[in-house]
Amino acid sequence: PLAGPGWDATRTAAAWDTLMKRLGYERYGAQGGDAGALVTRELGILAPKGLSGIHLQQIFAFPSGAPGEMEALSPFEQAGMANLGNFQKYAGYADIQSKRPGTLAFGLVDSPAALLAWNAELFYGFEGENAALVNRDRFLTHVSLYWFTSTGGQAAESYFANAQTGAGYRELPNHTPTAVASFPNDFRSVRKFAERSNHRLIQWTEMPRGGHFASETDALLVADDIRRFFGRMAFVDEFSGRNKS
Repeated sequence: PLAGPGWDATRTAAAWDTLMKRLGYERYGAQGGDAGALVTRELGILAPKGLSGIHLQQIFAFPSGAPGEMEALSPFEQAGMANLGNFQKYAGYADIQSKRPGTLAFGLVDSPAALLAWNAELFYGFEGENAALVNRDRFLTHVSLYWFTSTGGQAAESYFANAQTGAGYRELPNHTPTAVASFPNDFRSVRKFAERSNHRLIQWTEMPRGGHFASETDALLVADDIRRFFGRMAFVDEFSGRNKS
């Protein structure tokens, strides 16, 4: 449970770095999807000493309105616009959590049925019919974590905090080495848009399958992409160390 409000993605990213330092890690990488992608990109912007790179399942960069920018999109990216439209059609939870999370919180901490239904709505908002692919026991485990810690309302509060600051969506420069894994049944990140503020896109993978919860449904694809990226970063670290010596 949080001690107070204001825990947007930027503040959370700084806490992640503090945690890694206190655990004794001099060098580490970060990976995230969904809210974790927001926090991980903010960590890249902060670029603390010891961060070797970040791996994201989404970069939430959108069209700027510049003439002709949509014409350069690949077929994969163009098809992803339909996914975004479907999310905007169904994902009312995001508006409520970004504007009035406190009202919602009473139901989330008082009723296990309300908490279960709200999380099911979230999964459906992202996955649509593909939500059926998510393992039910694991889904219940996720919901139970919120129930037994009474943190369902506070998790919703993070949306409100990000809405106040723009954390996770701001186009501040990110110079940390970055990898993106874009899944077809998800918000499909657009490289042209991402390049506006992410200046070291080392690896970009358009996946053959999977959706917003690919870490659940297609874990091996996610793991292999993470290994490939951080293996590359380890080689860079080793090569730099040899040059310095």
